[in-house]
Amino acid sequence: MFRRATTGILARTIRVRLFSTGLPAAQTIDSTFAEAWKKVAPNLDPPKTPLSFMQPRLPTPSAIPSKLTVNFVLPYASEISGKEVDMVIIPASTGQMGVLPGHVSTITELKPGVLSVLEGNEVKKYFVSSGFAFIHANSIADIVAVEAAPLDQIDSGLVQKGLAEFTQKLSSASTDLEKAEAQIGVDVHSALNAALTG
Repeated sequence: MFRRATTGILARTIRVRLFSTGLPAAQTIDSTFAEAWKKVAPNLDPPKTPLSFMQPRLPTPSAIPSKLTVNFVLPYASEISGKEVDMVIIPASTGQMGVLPGHVSTITELKPGVLSVLEGNEVKKYFVSSGFAFIHANSIADIVAVEAAPLDQIDSGLVQKGLAEFTQKLSSASTDLEKAEAQIGVDVHSALNAALTG
């Protein structure tokens, strides 16, 4: 009985909270700052604030779109920008993760492995070393990798040579730092080798 009473009271006092995807996009002009600036320096245009550089969030569609929009970027280049695809398979730290249009919002860490971008019958594969993937509710996937290369541009002979070198370094490492660096090299080269042979 006490549980029913508290539930009834709470239901009347708590308003329904919208999810972040249901909130309206923030305004792009910080009007209070601009007004304050005009009072202090009426002859100068106000400087841009971080809010002015932000783009409004796209609304969440009411129906599931037929395509997934993918942005795949590296620190030095943009591999894919706004491309509509059927599916992306991400090497997440928890395992391979397939992302289709309408996927639930997710943030996941990338592990060394193959990122596959499927568009119709065409599959483009990249090897990624690490990074993050941000899956948004409006069927947009932002993939940020530290290093990546198309799988067809990787030399399997160099991968085998690198794996042998790092395996030897791991067995002869004397400090924790040397062991950690060698282990990272072994992990990345093992993942590269698996991607090329499998």
